[in-house]
Amino acid sequence: MSRFRAVVASVVLASSVAVTLTGCGSGEPSEAKAPAERPSAGKASAGQTSGGSTTTGGGEAGTSPADGKLAADPGTRYTAIAVPELEGLVCDEGDGGFHYGSGLDMSVTGDDDLKEIEGDSQDIADEVSCFGSPRNVLRKGTMSASAPMFTARTNLYANVPDPTAALNKIFDASVDQATGYGRNFTGEPRTVTSGTLVVKCRQNVTDTFPMTTCFWANYGAAGVVDFFPADTQYIPIDSAVPWTQAFVAGALRK
Repeated sequence: MSRFRAVVASVVLASSVAVTLTGCGSGEPSEAKAPAERPSAGKASAGQTSGGSTTTGGGEAGTSPADGKLAADPGTRYTAIAVPELEGLVCDEGDGGFHYGSGLDMSVTGDDDLKEIEGDSQDIADEVSCFGSPRNVLRKGTMSASAPMFTARTNLYANVPDPTAALNKIFDASVDQATGYGRNFTGEPRTVTSGTLVVKCRQNVTDTFPMTTCFWANYGAAGVVDFFPADTQYIPIDSAVPWTQAFVAGALRK
């Protein structure tokens, strides 16, 4: 993907909340479809690695425990976060040219007791955005902006002794912070454990847009995947979980 980053437009979606269109996130594409309908491209799909096996989290593949309990720590740690190749999506570093601003962009907090590492790679991509085809278009009044299918933010740690406890702490702190900035969370959170990966998702409304947000953690990393709406509807959590698992499997490098 071109690294061309010229500013195409700036759209104000609400008081003091701006959406900036830059680079590959710009333009006026046609109406978006739900993520499950996005086309195959022979790359890692939601719930699969690029080799076609079932995702169990943390870049590991294999059969996940049937009881959904967290597997033992395999000792895997990571030195880099890569831009993943995901089936039917085009991914690149950064926010994809879409930025809510005013503190509404979801971040990972509540991880103060975990030792964060920067990794050995100079190309570490702690923020990645992935677009589907056709792209999502968010509209408010007479204004519109192209948005990614999701934006992901990832942190690497020397060790996460208890991924479930760490995830709950990160989830609570991050949701509390986002609520203070104006995200309105709705419904009950859902937690899915598969292999060494724990994913916890909850839907919310951000500047009138229905968002689905999934936090995740394993023994060496944690992050958040923020899903933008398709056709003005929430991305179902049943779709968001496998996409989150696929992102983690494709992005973490040992």
